[in-house]
Amino acid sequence: MIGMLTTTILSFILYALIAIFFIAQNKKYRMTTLKAVGLVFVTLFILSVIIIYIVMPPITIPNMTIANLIVGTVGMVSLYALTKSKPFTKSTKHFDAITGALILLAIITIPGFIILGIFTLDDAHQSITKEEVDEAKPLDQDATPIVVSPEFARNKVQKAMSVVPNTQFYDLGKLQVQKIGDEIVFVAPVEFTGFWKYFRGKETEGYFTISATDVNAQPKFIKSKMKYTNSSYFNHQISRTIYNAHPGYIQSGEAQIEVDEEGKPWYVQTLYKPIGLTNKPNLQNLHVAVVDPVSSNVKLYKSEEAPSFIEGPISSEMASEENEYFGKYVHGWLNSIFGKKDVKIPNESGTEASVTPIFDENGEMHYFTDMSSPKENIDSALGYTLINARTGKLTYYNGEKNNGIMDSKGAKEIVNKEFPEKKWTGSMPVLYNIDGNPTWVVNVLDPNGLFKHYAYIKAADSDFVVFGDTARGTLESYRLALAQDPSNVESTGDANLEKRDGEVERVLVTTQDKKQVVQFLLQDDPIIYTVNSGKAPRAIFLQQGDKVKLEANIRDNQTAIVETIAIEGLTNTEQ
Repeated sequence: MIGMLTTTILSFILYALIAIFFIAQNKKYRMTTLKAVGLVFVTLFILSVIIIYIVMPPITIPNMTIANLIVGTVGMVSLYALTKSKPFTKSTKHFDAITGALILLAIITIPGFIILGIFTLDDAHQSITKEEVDEAKPLDQDATPIVVSPEFARNKVQKAMSVVPNTQFYDLGKLQVQKIGDEIVFVAPVEFTGFWKYFRGKETEGYFTISATDVNAQPKFIKSKMKYTNSSYFNHQISRTIYNAHPGYIQSGEAQIEVDEEGKPWYVQTLYKPIGLTNKPNLQNLHVAVVDPVSSNVKLYKSEEAPSFIEGPISSEMASEENEYFGKYVHGWLNSIFGKKDVKIPNESGTEASVTPIFDENGEMHYFTDMSSPKENIDSALGYTLINARTGKLTYYNGEKNNGIMDSKGAKEIVNKEFPEKKWTGSMPVLYNIDGNPTWVVNVLDPNGLFKHYAYIKAADSDFVVFGDTARGTLESYRLALAQDPSNVESTGDANLEKRDGEVERVLVTTQDKKQVVQFLLQDDPIIYTVNSGKAPRAIFLQQGDKVKLEANIRDNQTAIVETIAIEGLTNTEQ
């Protein structure tokens, strides 16, 4: 309420100056003028309170300047209509001056803010804490365990809504990924379906959780009544609660639910202060408001200093906006329109506001987005970004060592074309580094959002696709297929090599793409060893009973790529 009154009062500064001028210049009709000023003031004040209450404009210089111009213009026109003052006449040139000054101010100010905002795009880009890395970071399955798409999770929770008391009042709110204990889950509050349901219900009943790593998991409903929510009205609305407490901050996206260690839900909202005389964000100074949905108590933190139970102090909407500033405005607005040097366009394949949340090996949440060229009809990825959901730091993996890989749109299209008769579609593509191969991992969903398959797609080869029913099983099948592909049986570079020796028990020589690949087993060793004949030509003569010494990159799926091999009686050391 204080924020709203402050905003309203600030919006009347120009009107007050105009009113004083009218009263001073209309001495002969001062009483009439005073009545007109009072009537206009009361009318405008009431209308302004209503509009500001609905719109909730943050107290920033552009917002308040434009609001002043609107109130001043409407007030001046109203005073002309209600008094004997007539503008644009020889007898009242002073009114010509004030009218002209107000029009000139509007002509200069409003376009001025637009132009200033354009030039500030480069400042917003520069405010990003960023790092560029040449080689793609390995994203192994254990480090990024989110394998359930939000569509699938929402579908499951919707079917469980009947457990909510007075379920006819509610619908499912925004899903938010969070780590509770050692488990990655989606959290979603139940929200009112409309004004009359809010009026009848007053409070919502609680929230749901469902595993983000197990497609067979069932949703759980946790009863926890909430009076202040996104779907509540009047002063019980979360955005209004935050606005009243911090009207000088701009809110980014919709508030989301996060749950503390005791299971208590909190609404979390990203806030920022604008740069200079604009509404553009300073991405080095992001904050988060944490709201108690029972008491409406609001606490403000710097994003990196938010309570530890909050995984995403920076919203997915803010991360998406950060990607936009990073990719499009690398050399300013003009370059983004004409030259487009170094411009990168964020793809919109993400699950939350064009980004996809993932967790790293340290349990920290990041937002993933792949970048593509602004040139049309090019579906190769230039690289991808990871934005830390707590600090906002952006790391760009430029993909220079993996040129020519497809982007997320291309990966989804491969899945879409695989099942046209069933109308199954790809969802939540995330780029993994599997055994040195950039790989798109995509959920396959039916038209109702139900999970059907996982698709593992080699990003550099659209024909190399493995489908499976489980994340782990599909990963193992994909890695085995990689091991059998001649194009992959190459140097493992800086990988940690292990030395092995033994007697050959089984041998299989296959020809693929005009290349011969040798696979063999050693006695009392479950690992399948694979060597490319191009690397070790004499390996094609390997026989059962041969004794070998080798160095190999051994993977956890009991396969290995051989780097060097020596066959007793046949070779010394094959490189």
